[in-house]
Amino acid sequence: AGQILVYVLLWAGLVMLGAAGVIHFNWGRISVGQMLLNLMSVEPDGGGGSIVWTAILWIGVVPVVITLAAFLWQRHRRSRRVNGGHLHAPRPNWILRVVATFLVSAVVVGGTTAFATTVSLPDYIKAATSKYDVGDYYAKPSVSAGENKRNLVLIYLESGEQTLADDELFEKDAFVPLKEATTADKGWQTIEDFQQYKGGGWTMAGIVSTQCGIPLKGTGLGGGNSSSGTDARNVGDGDVDTYLGGTTCLGDILQDNGYTNVFMGGASSTFAAKKTFLTGHGYSEVLGLADWRAAGEAEKDFRPDWGLSDERLMANAKDKVDELHANAEQTGQPFNLSVLTLDTHEPVHIYDYCTVDTENVVTSAFHCSMVQVADFVNHMEAQGYLEDTAVVIMGDHLKHMSAGDAFHEQLDHHPNRTIFNR
Repeated sequence: AGQILVYVLLWAGLVMLGAAGVIHFNWGRISVGQMLLNLMSVEPDGGGGSIVWTAILWIGVVPVVITLAAFLWQRHRRSRRVNGGHLHAPRPNWILRVVATFLVSAVVVGGTTAFATTVSLPDYIKAATSKYDVGDYYAKPSVSAGENKRNLVLIYLESGEQTLADDELFEKDAFVPLKEATTADKGWQTIEDFQQYKGGGWTMAGIVSTQCGIPLKGTGLGGGNSSSGTDARNVGDGDVDTYLGGTTCLGDILQDNGYTNVFMGGASSTFAAKKTFLTGHGYSEVLGLADWRAAGEAEKDFRPDWGLSDERLMANAKDKVDELHANAEQTGQPFNLSVLTLDTHEPVHIYDYCTVDTENVVTSAFHCSMVQVADFVNHMEAQGYLEDTAVVIMGDHLKHMSAGDAFHEQLDHHPNRTIFNR
């Protein structure tokens, strides 16, 4: 029993060490809520497919192989002590046992510590045991609708951080195309010092915080005690049944006021339960990876790990906004079109429509994505839609600073990282 326990501890330590490494390399430091809400909908296609297979290798396969190798090595050592059915006198092996005990202990303690730190477990425990709860402070929003309801176009820029516009820190200002399309003389405004709340550095947290006005938390310890339903509840099939079911969000308010809500994104709609959130909060149509494939988009326009390119996404968005605007003029029913870009999600994928003119290709990828968004804005302006349509453009969160991402030198110690918006 003692020997079995040792191997189980060795395996568990390796699993946590592998998990910490995968998370640190791909996302940096995250929260327990982020981990839980993404694990519910992990998928090898359209939601970071390469990451899924990397996780299977380092969290599933490698720990088992190393543990099995340790077991077989120990068994081989014992078999060598038996010759012709007679047990040889054991050689002094206390040093080996001490070393083995130390190594297993180091793996267990190191793996546990690394994993707990990477997912911010101390913060999670502190929050779970706190007397404070979002439900105690939540105020249901209310609006007064005027006679002339304006349409809304809401564009989320993947990792759209304002700091990347600093051409003194980076090779060039990646946001120039979008800046030129949204100048102040045309009526565009900017929220200065637009901040990301602590722990909100991932897409669903950005969508929820901007559409619902609350921080996003996951299920689990202390996660289900909110009377207002401000938690995402997990059900047995691995998805979520309701996502912030007791909360009034942007889509709910617009739906109540007669709006048609449509969401478009290049990635899988089911990843991180995005579709569940949107359809549960007023969105009648959610378009993602599966829809673009069904529509016959060319394979060259998909990146293998996530989904449809921003060029094709924005081309489809032009068609959709034309359709929605024509319908709004005919029926008097306003619309909300929400769009989420993808090209700037690392590791970046350079499409043939992008020009790489920087030493770091990530900068060129950001610039290329902004060209596509600016083209969509110019299309709306040319069609006259800006006369009756409000447009909001903003990053979904700050750029990730995981071990595998670019710009550590520029951003790791930056005093005031903010989110781009117009």
